[in-house]
Amino acid sequence: MSWDIKNLKNWKVGDHPPGALIPTGGNAVEYKTGGWRSEKPRWIEEKCTHCMICWVFCPDTSIEVKESKMLGIDYDHCKGCGICAAECPSDAIEMEEEEK
Repeated sequence: MSWDIKNLKNWKVGDHPPGALIPTGGNAVEYKTGGWRSEKPRWIEEKCTHCMICWVFCPDTSIEVKESKMLGIDYDHCKGCGICAAECPSDAIEMEEEEK
């Protein structure tokens, strides 16, 4: 079972499973969850050593990686928590205010 969230504003009690459970796994990519952040990480590629510490600590799997190298940040899913910036040993990620 998957949810049709296109009409979310009109949901009523009983329109979704009790506890608002997501009944199937592997569907996080379908839901963009980065729209409410107030700050976002900015990757400074020149400083990056590709140690992947940011990838290990990111709770949203928003660090984009290919062949063991960071490619950027998936802002559709990044919630702006700042853990990546706090853990980066080379200061290659800085938090900045999200543009409105």
